[in-house]
Order: sequence, then structure tokens, then C-alpha cells
Amino acid sequence: MNYETILNQLETGEVRAIMNDNGKWVANTEVKKAILESFKEGKLKEFNDEAFPGFVDKHTLTPRKFTPENKVRMVPGGSSVRRGSYVAPGVIIMPPAYINVGAYVDEGSMVDSHALVGSCAQIGKNVHLSAGVQIGGVLEPIGLNPVIIDDDSFVGAGAVIVEGVYVGKKTVIAPGVILSKGTPVYDCVNEKTFMAIDGIPDNAVVVPGSRPVNQKLAWANEQKLNLNCAIIIKYRDEKTDQALELEQFLR
Repeated sequence: MNYETILNQLETGEVRAIMNDNGKWVANTEVKKAILESFKEGKLKEFNDEAFPGFVDKHTLTPRKFTPENKVRMVPGGSSVRRGSYVAPGVIIMPPAYINVGAYVDEGSMVDSHALVGSCAQIGKNVHLSAGVQIGGVLEPIGLNPVIIDDDSFVGAGAVIVEGVYVGKKTVIAPGVILSKGTPVYDCVNEKTFMAIDGIPDNAVVVPGSRPVNQKLAWANEQKLNLNCAIIIKYRDEKTDQALELEQFLR
């Protein structure tokens, strides 16, 4: 199947850059190969129409346009959705925001101002990506999973989630949290530690934290330096739901 067909199917949601195989998410390498092929075959093109004046990109990756029939609110002000990405009905995109090729944004989600949904990243239903959120993408190596934010989750302002981290359903990521594959997560409810690449569990409320530098680094400890970590401070309850309830009035 050629890259043009794959890009069309990505936009309709017929195929995705990652597949759920019996509960396990696995990268769809054929799709990612096709996306890379579109870069290889693309020639630089200047976009001079009213929607995209003065921009230059590969001719194979023309920015998407929406009509009221798509039922997507693309609010004016500098946002861009790249060719080969899926944006479901009911999605709101606040300016300026960017959704890259291969990404999937499901129904009822909001991509707020200055938010990035990276290449092949997967955003579930009714997710709110707050202002300045960075969701990392991945095209190469093609076997790596992208970041997945599962249904009904809230990601606070300025949070950064990269390197294929999976965030479970109804999870709350507080402003400023940084999650990469090497980020330690301290679950203060269940009193255990794991790495973010192992996945953030459903309903977790995650806040930014810090931890002492390795004891072997004596000088660093003398300076009282600390490293980034994430802390599960609680699991979602009725009080958490009430705090996020106003989100629905924006849809």
C-alpha cells in the first residue's frame, strides 16, 4: 500500500500508528514506514493560499483544512494540523496548537493553546491537554511506541510527556510534571516505585516531585542537589471529579 493511501486512512481513522493487541499497545511499523516514505518522496512547496500564506513544507504533507461538517472546532489564531493525522468530531483546537503527522486525537478532546501533539502520538476520548503541554512524538526507530494518553485524562499546563510513556484512563497529570521513560514514579498510595515507561496507572493523580542525587555523587549531595521525579499523591475520587467538572462546559 502506498504512502498516499496510508495518509488518507490515517486521516479517517481507518488505520493508526499503534495497535492494541490483546491489551498491549504495539507500534504499527507499516504505517510508520509509509509516513517516512512521504517525507522521502516529498518536495519542498510554498503555500501561498489564504489559509497558509508564506509557509514551506513537503508537498506530500499539506496542512489539513476543516469544515463545519467535520465537527472540529479549529479556532482561528495560528494552529496547524498536519496531513495524515486524525482529529475526531467534537475536538477543540485552541490557537496556537500543533498536531503532527500520524497523531490520533479522539472525540471530545481539547488541545489547548501552545500545546503540541507529536508525530504518531495517541490522545483518547475526552482528554484535556492544557496550555503549553508537550506530547512527544516518535517516527524512528519505527518499532518504538508513541506517547499514549488514554480516555478521560487531564494533563495540566506545561506538562511534558515523551519517549513512549503510556498514561492510563482518567489520570490527572498536574501542571509541570515531566514524564520520560527514565522518570521514577513514587506511588505514595501503594508505597512502591516504578519507572514512567512502565505506564501511569488508571485514575492516578500525579504531581511533580524531586529526589536526592545518587549517594555515590558526594559533591552533588553536598550541594543538596535534587533530581526530577513524579509522585502519585492519590487516586482519583469524587472530589477530583468535581474539580474537573467545569471542563465539560467548554465543549
